[in-house]
Amino acid sequence: MERMYTTIGEHFIQILCDSAKIMNWIERNFQVVEPIKDQPDLFIQLTEGYGIPFVDYHVTITKESNLISFRRADYLIETSLDYQNSRISVHNELALKHALMNLYSSYLVYHRWGLLIHSSCTIDKDNAYMFAGHSGAGKSTVAKLSHPRELLSDEATIIKITPDQITVFDSPFRSELVRTGVKESSTLTGIYLLHQAIDNRIVPLTKSNGLLFLMNKVFYWSHSLEETRNILRLLQHVVNAVSISELHFQKNDTFWELIS
Repeated sequence: MERMYTTIGEHFIQILCDSAKIMNWIERNFQVVEPIKDQPDLFIQLTEGYGIPFVDYHVTITKESNLISFRRADYLIETSLDYQNSRISVHNELALKHALMNLYSSYLVYHRWGLLIHSSCTIDKDNAYMFAGHSGAGKSTVAKLSHPRELLSDEATIIKITPDQITVFDSPFRSELVRTGVKESSTLTGIYLLHQAIDNRIVPLTKSNGLLFLMNKVFYWSHSLEETRNILRLLQHVVNAVSISELHFQKNDTFWELIS
């Protein structure tokens, strides 16, 4: 098996894989690094040839005394209870991306480090702004319209949550847009819930409404009451620290005049 190392957020990850195709995909999408410490934060073993092409997002979850299994038509994840040691079998590259996103999200929640949120995120004047919404609301559109500002994510935003600061990290989990800068992280300054419109305007939201909206934007399998509580606690930190508003925007870059 081939061994490689990468980092996501602040986490050092070791990957073992016997598939050249999978390793090539990882090398295209993740930053390959030299070993930086003896014990990785996550250890992942990858194999291909599992299941059938994507059918839907339904995941069957089985929990035993020392193992959790997540089974979808196109992937199988078997992981330790702390999500630090995992075996992933996938059908193709799409299955691999989805499996890695959900495994990493579960790791963040379990260790109360932060969240992986379905959104795009752009840096303007050294501050990060996150854009979320329902499917088709314009996350990728806003990311494209924000060029030449640096893009930290166009699909899955990694945020670290501490009592003093909310920090966004460059995300390798991308949909269609490649990285457009050199910054690894930035302070999260604003969250905007997207609505395409005929004019630009911002409508502030209450903290409770903002929390409810963000709750279903977290990449997460709802299988543990305690970990669902962790998500709520983490999101409460976010909405208390960062302003959340609706952004009604024209399909051009003039909405940035309202933000910055």
